[in-house]
Amino acid sequence: MLILVAATAVAQPLSIAKQGFFYAGGREVDTTLVDAMFVEYQIPVKVTAPYPIVMIHGQFQNGSNFLGTPDDREGWAQYFVRRGFAVYVVDQAARGRSAYNAAADGPLTTAPVETIERQFTGIEKYNLWPQAHLHTQWPGTGMHGDPTFEQFRASQNASMTDNAAMDAANRAAGAALLRRIGPAILLTHSRSGPFGWEIADDVPELVKGIVAVEPNGPPFYGAVPAVTGTLVRRWGIGDAPLTYEPRVQDATDLAPKREEKPQGDGLEACWFASVPHKLPRLAGIPVMIVTAEASYHAPYDHCTSQYLMQAGVTNDFVPLASRGIHGNGHMMMLEKNSLQIAGVIADWISRNVREKRK
Repeated sequence: MLILVAATAVAQPLSIAKQGFFYAGGREVDTTLVDAMFVEYQIPVKVTAPYPIVMIHGQFQNGSNFLGTPDDREGWAQYFVRRGFAVYVVDQAARGRSAYNAAADGPLTTAPVETIERQFTGIEKYNLWPQAHLHTQWPGTGMHGDPTFEQFRASQNASMTDNAAMDAANRAAGAALLRRIGPAILLTHSRSGPFGWEIADDVPELVKGIVAVEPNGPPFYGAVPAVTGTLVRRWGIGDAPLTYEPRVQDATDLAPKREEKPQGDGLEACWFASVPHKLPRLAGIPVMIVTAEASYHAPYDHCTSQYLMQAGVTNDFVPLASRGIHGNGHMMMLEKNSLQIAGVIADWISRNVREKRK
């Protein structure tokens, strides 16, 4: 049914009441404004969703992830406009149309062509994790030289190497964005996953829901295809401070401990806080974690969900295969069945995020 709805919607012109852009946040460094975030928006003629949705892309990406696909189909932004949402799509601070300042933001790094193939587009050919061979949904060969691959490759942006600086800049700009537009739903992807937790920690009254599409993880330590065994998320689900009860200074207070064995075949063993702490500012915010069947997140996103549960943050963990949606990789918003996935997300929002009665 979701596929039929999406196909019908695409045939109709978009009805837009207003569209435009602005910059959110930023700070002064030697009389220069740095780390302001570019925000593009579309507001439909008939807004039926109780809150707007803010889409934040991941590592090496920009807002084009949500504005269309590399084989020229409609993106998640248009889909959600059709579903009655006001949609705000950002370019992360120091990325894309958000100005980069070398002195303030530090060095950048880029993704080599092989990294793009093995993690995003041609993952079944590299087969680096147990689920990778299930990948079927990329529109093209996924390899260097294919026209769709080259369109996606052209969209890749250099990214800050300083994770703490990246989090700080996007956290501040994201909170400034919500202070401007009012309460909203955050849709994060991959490396922007921690931004969702951090923005909600800073302005919980303005975050009405979080859709974490394969959020940066797993808790504490890296996993395939990243370098394993390295403490990369000192506050469990991110590398920037969060408000814990009791108070936490860093990972030593949480005393991370790994479970004795994985919870199933093809899964990573999770790290949890052996001294449990709560995340009170995130508690009560509806949270959805979406994971694709073939992605490198498939072995460990359950760890993020369970870590949040341990910290008092109820969430819905939704492996797409459990909804009959198969073959997707990490860049699911660009793949052949992307609008079917958008439908699952929109339906979850309609069931779980409702405006309070005045």
